[in-house]
Amino acid sequence: MSRVKDILFALRNSEHIRIYRDFLSDHYQQHNLARLQHLASLGLELDRKHVLEVGAGIGDHSLFYLYRGCEVLPTDGRPENVEFIRKRLGIRAEVLDPEQHPGQLSTLGKFDILHCYGFLYHISNPEIFLEHAAKTAHTILLETCVSWGKDAQKNVVSEQADVLCQALHGKGCRPTRPWVFQTLQQHFKHVYCPRTQPKHAEFPLNWEQPFANPALLSRAVFVASHAPVASVKLTSELPLHYDDSSK
Repeated sequence: MSRVKDILFALRNSEHIRIYRDFLSDHYQQHNLARLQHLASLGLELDRKHVLEVGAGIGDHSLFYLYRGCEVLPTDGRPENVEFIRKRLGIRAEVLDPEQHPGQLSTLGKFDILHCYGFLYHISNPEIFLEHAAKTAHTILLETCVSWGKDAQKNVVSEQADVLCQALHGKGCRPTRPWVFQTLQQHFKHVYCPRTQPKHAEFPLNWEQPFANPALLSRAVFVASHAPVASVKLTSELPLHYDDSSK
């Protein structure tokens, strides 16, 4: 029922047609469901936290934290997305462009959690963003598109700036998992990977062989913190094989 209301809200004004196309498709919502179900399964302390969300889109992940009694500040680089969140959820949301102005992260205060799902690969300077993220939040929860490879490579790519869920400035990246893991280690003392991954075709369990279809996006989840995170669902190593969470 809530999704129907979202769609009706999006269709009330022609300016929101693109929001419906880019964020409320069946594929996008199924992807969100897989990611958030997985996050909830990790045994992390997520209730009543002070949360900063970057690249929040229209606030689908903000709801995850609001349901847990958190104080969440969603941010996005596009004013139309931020306005949609404000009207949809009735909460504070801010326009923030961490690619062009990474230092603005620190102006928002200190946070328990920085939620960074579906954002890192939409910027071309992720190393600078992660440096500032570590100064802003105690823990970062990170999900991103990644490239296959054993070496640490950033792999800058072009994206469509006119699509609301792609890179704001037309450049993104597809870093390898080693690049993400090692860069997080430069800024956080404790870096982890979940032993499982979201139940979705874009999250491979076997990283010894690339997808047969190179056009299919591949993604991975990471957790990094300034203090140890106690969860049997996490490993401090970068696995070649993830556990099948369906078993």
